[in-house]
Amino acid sequence: MNAALAGTNDVAVDDEGYLLHLSDWTPDIAVQLAAQQQLTLNEAHWDIIYAIRDFYRQYQRSPTTRVLLKYLAQQLGADKASSIYVMQLFGDGTPAKTVARLAGLPKPTNCI
Repeated sequence: MNAALAGTNDVAVDDEGYLLHLSDWTPDIAVQLAAQQQLTLNEAHWDIIYAIRDFYRQYQRSPTTRVLLKYLAQQLGADKASSIYVMQLFGDGTPAKTVARLAGLPKPTNCI
């Protein structure tokens, strides 16, 4: 079942809140998706969101958590690449799934 993101011009999302069309993503869409999780995005969030979007551009896939953390270490430094740091920013659960959703990317493979 597909739905539309509230407050948008019919931006389609799947049952888990991932955009159906990557080209629909904008920073405003990310803010709306984050608000659904009671998150207010700040510079630290945006650094990670833009990093995962760069990863997707390079590899045409969303990274799993382990791959995401390794990539963040390379791009942003080790201090921003711990699972604790990312979970503090994006909430409990699977950080790679949450970051991918907010970045407008598909759900990472191998993530339940």
